[in-house]
Amino acid sequence: MFPDAIEIAYMPELDDPVLIAGFEGWGNALDLSRGMVDYLIEKLDAKAFGRIVPDPFYRFDENRPSVEIEEGLLKKITPPGGYLHVVQKETTGRDMILFKAPEPNLRWLYFAEALVGLCEKVKVRTIILLGSMYDNVLHTDTLISVVASSEELLARLKEKGLSTVNYKGPSAIHSTILNEAKKRGIDCFSLWCHCPFYLQGTTHFGLLSHLGSLLATWAGFRLETQELDRTWKDLSKQIQGIIDKNPELQTMINDLRKSKIKLSWDAARKEDKVIHLEDFLKPK
Repeated sequence: MFPDAIEIAYMPELDDPVLIAGFEGWGNALDLSRGMVDYLIEKLDAKAFGRIVPDPFYRFDENRPSVEIEEGLLKKITPPGGYLHVVQKETTGRDMILFKAPEPNLRWLYFAEALVGLCEKVKVRTIILLGSMYDNVLHTDTLISVVASSEELLARLKEKGLSTVNYKGPSAIHSTILNEAKKRGIDCFSLWCHCPFYLQGTTHFGLLSHLGSLLATWAGFRLETQELDRTWKDLSKQIQGIIDKNPELQTMINDLRKSKIKLSWDAARKEDKVIHLEDFLKPK
């Protein structure tokens, strides 16, 4: 089972598990893809049980290993790569595999074969991929669209209020994994959070909360999101305060509100004014 691609420390016992995957890189606007998996790992007390072998998939000159050096002595080196975590149903009501990784630089087809092959071995019947992109939406919106591996699955997802998009252009690793799952008869869909292009330098905790609730409902597990809601309530007040003091931002946001251009994927107006929140907000 792809030993040169995935290392397994131990194989947990799983009953009808679902896999949820988030990636750093191209499809991780406002850190929602990786951030959601990190939040699930923390809140659901997930345990690491395996990793993606980095050599076949990552260019170390682009995703450099991190090191720890103390007084001139190398203590630790950590290469790039993805990690697999398990959540048992005794904890949250559903067996789950949580996967997070930088988007690979190389051998996407083999990466997808290895990940979906593992899912096939442990009898995962549903793979959920998380992504986020900048779009012509407001920071008060919580828009999430879906791409699915089959018409039947898409119809069920649309019943949950998820939107769809039309798109032609460059893809993230999500599409390659989705295609591999489709070939193997495994349900797979990717959820894409639509982030306001003018908001950068923070996490959209409102979207993160909405995404977490969708995942919990669809996959059938328990997840508390009140902490995310409280954080977003406080942060959104600060964002509105910045907007209230900036006429250019007010005009741009009013134009967006009037145009109601949403779910476009390739229409984000990045030439307009951008709020870099790190320039305004002091860390607490």
